[in-house]
Amino acid sequence: MDDGYRNTNLYQGGRDTNQVSDDYRYQDGNYEGYTSNDGYYRGGDEPTHEEDAQSDVTEGHDEDDEVYEGEYQGIPHPDDIKAKQKQRAPAGDDDYRDRADLMAERMEDEEQLAHQYENIIEECGHGRFQWTLFFVLGLALMADGVELFVVGFVLPSAEKDMCLSSSNKGMLGLIVYLGMMVGAVMLGGLADKLGRKKCLIISLSINAAFAFLSSFVQGYGFFLFCRLISGLGIGGSLPIVFAYFSEFLSREKRGEHLSWLCMFWMIGGIFASAMAWSIIPHYGWGFSMGTKYHFHSWRVFVLVCSLPCIASLVALKFMPESPRFLLEMGKHDEAWMILKHVHDTNMRAKGEPERVFTVSYIKTPKQVDEFIEIQSSTGTWYQRWLVRITTTFKQVWDNVLYCLTAQYRMNTLILAVVWFTMALSYYGLIVWFPDMIRYFQEEEYESRVKIFDEEEVSHFTFNFTLENQIHRNGEYRNDKFIGMKFKEVRFEDSLFEECYFEDVTSSETFFENCTIISTVFYNTDLYEHKFINCRLINSTFLKEKEGCHMDFEEDNDFLIYLVSFLGSLSVLPGNIISALLMDKIGRIKMIGGSMLISAVCCFFLFFGNSESAMIGWQCLFCGASIAAWNALDVITVELYPTDKRATAFGILNGLCKFGAILGNSIFASFVGITKVVPILLASSALVGGGLLALRLPETRDQVLM
Repeated sequence: MDDGYRNTNLYQGGRDTNQVSDDYRYQDGNYEGYTSNDGYYRGGDEPTHEEDAQSDVTEGHDEDDEVYEGEYQGIPHPDDIKAKQKQRAPAGDDDYRDRADLMAERMEDEEQLAHQYENIIEECGHGRFQWTLFFVLGLALMADGVELFVVGFVLPSAEKDMCLSSSNKGMLGLIVYLGMMVGAVMLGGLADKLGRKKCLIISLSINAAFAFLSSFVQGYGFFLFCRLISGLGIGGSLPIVFAYFSEFLSREKRGEHLSWLCMFWMIGGIFASAMAWSIIPHYGWGFSMGTKYHFHSWRVFVLVCSLPCIASLVALKFMPESPRFLLEMGKHDEAWMILKHVHDTNMRAKGEPERVFTVSYIKTPKQVDEFIEIQSSTGTWYQRWLVRITTTFKQVWDNVLYCLTAQYRMNTLILAVVWFTMALSYYGLIVWFPDMIRYFQEEEYESRVKIFDEEEVSHFTFNFTLENQIHRNGEYRNDKFIGMKFKEVRFEDSLFEECYFEDVTSSETFFENCTIISTVFYNTDLYEHKFINCRLINSTFLKEKEGCHMDFEEDNDFLIYLVSFLGSLSVLPGNIISALLMDKIGRIKMIGGSMLISAVCCFFLFFGNSESAMIGWQCLFCGASIAAWNALDVITVELYPTDKRATAFGILNGLCKFGAILGNSIFASFVGITKVVPILLASSALVGGGLLALRLPETRDQVLM
């Protein structure tokens, strides 16, 4: 091993630079022995200053091909530079070494960097800089929490505004998870190649733009597309946020403060619930432009929900890139300047501005990737971009495969199962709870239905609301139904003769096996599908209402918003406990214990036969399970090296969203049929995942690789 590695004191102060090897000595702002042409450290193998006194860039040739100085010959081609380096390099140069040897040397460098970086972060301290970044990234995580609630809150209103069928409603509910699944894998992988800050800005920009746009579009297809792309952006932000923040935290602070960061997901749920409760029921808060364009209150709610994402995007512009990522990329000077900024910011906040940042050099891992540089004269612009994009995605795919190599395969598979089982049960039950509450409400509503048999009404004008009624075997002659509303009304085996319907609006209203003779329907929304097995004789439909209409503010039941609000608020105790105990009892015990307690909570759902019981058990389940989510986020960050961290987190989080899609579909299909299948499925998944998590290695005492 060369002399640069023999010094066991990896962490040198500013006054100890004489003890540092020549390979990494910092003198007059320059790092000797480091060439930027290929990213490798050459050390003592470089030519001396006397031998290389004349620059290749400023050398020229006279008529006899003699070298003289002063004539600018242009920037040499990268291939020419590599050729010169190969000619003057010794036989043992990196260009001739086996890739496996280079990888082994890089792994050794990374291990040394991990320990040195831990010491540097401890010297920088934990203070104003970390707390500023905490709130900036917290807003991004808050946007993720908001996104999960948006569609559920707007669905009752959007289904009427856009005439959604049952299948369309189901697709709208799942499309966000699909976008988040793809975004987590794709953008998480790119963050390990392009940088944490850059990819997080891309993610938040995509989400903000399409979330904002979705509030204005009118058609179902375009709205679906906007929510899909919005989900893709916010899904990509989650793995980046945790990887980004963890790289500014010391080992003693990492578990606790990553857990505190998770609280912003809860804040996002509370924000969405409060805004939905405050905005959506106010139908008059919107506006219309003619009969084609409507901007109802639920669209105002969608617009407001994009604000946390926009705020995080603006604030992120003032934050630096992760220095740990920059060191992995060989950008020593940039990383050093950022770490100095972190140190100085924290020291000034602590009232110690005189404290000097003593780090003079930082270990940089050997760069072994094959970078491709394309001259502007090569091919067309789209060919050059195609090569760059193809190369980048090839590197991302290599990172994905790396997570399945022998060193990480077992941990990746165990984490995949734990993430999946946790998502299947949690997201499945989170959807199942509100659906069961709605089911209980509908049962109670139907129990109050009024039934009218064989009524005969003639020459009467109906101009009031009819609600929750069933009319059987009735006869209506020469009656007028003007400017009225039907809600949950059914006419069965009835006769309508010479009646007149004008400006009628209906919700869940149907005519079954009725006979309708010489009747006029003018400006109504009594469409063809509302007449089931009916006989229409000499009846006329004039100027039918276009589109769907929101007519009953009661559809936006405040209890659903209250349930989501309480469910989000209930995770606060679990968040506090997990943050305080994460570094004391460890990540593994936290995951296993939380999942097993959550499984026990599932069994008590058998006794939930009312709305209040369901709300109580939902709060208990959410509070117990949040500790497992927090510990999963922390251990996933710590188990993988820096250049694979966001990729691995993205893969596992994408699998989590796939589990959410399955959970939503499976659990919702059993509402009103049986409680046994959802409860047993959720509890079994939690027990299995919790026990398997105990086989993971504990990471609370290890440095961030």
